[in-house]
Amino acid sequence: MKILVVGPSWVGDMMMSQSLYRTLKVKYPSAKIDVMAVAWCRPLLMWMPEVHQSLLMPLDHGTLGLSARVRLGHSLRAKQYDRAYILSNSFKSALVPFFAAVPQRIGWRGEMRYGVLNDMRVLDKTAFPLMVQRYIALAYNKRSVMCANDLPQPLLFPRLQISEAEILKISSAFNFNNHRPMISFCPGAEFGQIKCWPHYHYTTLAQKLIEQGYRITLFGSKKDFTVGEKIYAGLESASCNFCLNLVGKTRLEEAMILMASSQAIISNDSGLMHIAAALNKPLIALYGPTSPEFTPPLSKETQIIRLISGYHKVRNSDTKTKYHVSLINLQPQQVLEALMLLLATTKE
Repeated sequence: MKILVVGPSWVGDMMMSQSLYRTLKVKYPSAKIDVMAVAWCRPLLMWMPEVHQSLLMPLDHGTLGLSARVRLGHSLRAKQYDRAYILSNSFKSALVPFFAAVPQRIGWRGEMRYGVLNDMRVLDKTAFPLMVQRYIALAYNKRSVMCANDLPQPLLFPRLQISEAEILKISSAFNFNNHRPMISFCPGAEFGQIKCWPHYHYTTLAQKLIEQGYRITLFGSKKDFTVGEKIYAGLESASCNFCLNLVGKTRLEEAMILMASSQAIISNDSGLMHIAAALNKPLIALYGPTSPEFTPPLSKETQIIRLISGYHKVRNSDTKTKYHVSLINLQPQQVLEALMLLLATTKE
C-alpha cells in the first residue's frame, strides 16, 4: 500500500501527526508512507522511521496557488498512491491529492471539502477532545471509531529516533562542553510573547541551575533572538561560561539533535515543546493563557505547570510587558522544585 499524507503547517502539529504514521504502520506494516510538508516542518520527518519519503510543499501556508497545486498533483500521479490523509482542515490542502487522482482521500470536513474528499469525517469536538486523537482516528473506519474511547489503547505517541552518532557529530560542531549535565531552555513561542514565561524568570532559573552544577543551552528561532540575548545578559558574569545561547543560531534539525543530549528540557507552549516530548526527555512545560487540554505535550516524562485553568483569550495587551500575568506569577523556585522532582522520579 502506498499512502500520501498532507501534513500540518506548524511544527507542533506536524510533530503530533507522527502518531498517525505510527498507527498506520501497525495496521499496515508494509505500507510506504510519504508525507508532504512545508519547508520549515520538513526536517522533523528525517527522524520518523515510519516515513518512507518526505515531499516538499512548495507553497507557503495560506497561499492558494491553484495552478501550482494542479501541477503538483499531476506530478504525483505516477506514484499511484492508494490513499491520502489530509491533516489540515483547509480546502486548498485537499487539492493536491484530488489532482493526483488518489482513489481514497480521507480527512475531517474542515472547510466544507465536499468532492475533494471522498472519505469525509464530520468532527464532534467533544468526542475527540485532543488533536492527536483526531489524527489517529483517521486511520480507522469512521463507523468503528466514533469517539476517543473507541481508539486502541495505549495511543502511540510521537517518538523521534536520533542516533548517538548524530548527537556526537553535531555536539562537536557546536563545541559542546560535556563536563556538566545539560538543561535545555526553549524560551520562545511562534504566537508571540504572550505565551512566554518572562525572560527574567528564565535567567533566575538558569543562575540557580548553574550554581547546582548544570549547564544551560538556549534554543529557539530567529524570532526569539532578543529573548535569548536578554536571558544570557542577565546572568552573573561567571555563570556565562556555563550558558550557551543558540537562539536563532541553529537550523531546526540541529536544535533537535542537540536537545536530544539534554538531561531535561524547560519550554513554553511551542513547537519545540512538542519536539522535546517526542524526544522523551524529562520536560517541564510552562502554560499561561493557552490550554494544554487540546494539544498537550505527548510524553509521560512531562510535568505541566499552569497557574490558571480554562481557556483565556490570547491578547498582546494583557500586560505592559506583553507577558501574561499568570506566567509572571509563576516563580522560578516553583519550576526548579518541579524539575528536581521530575529528574529524581525519572532516575528511579
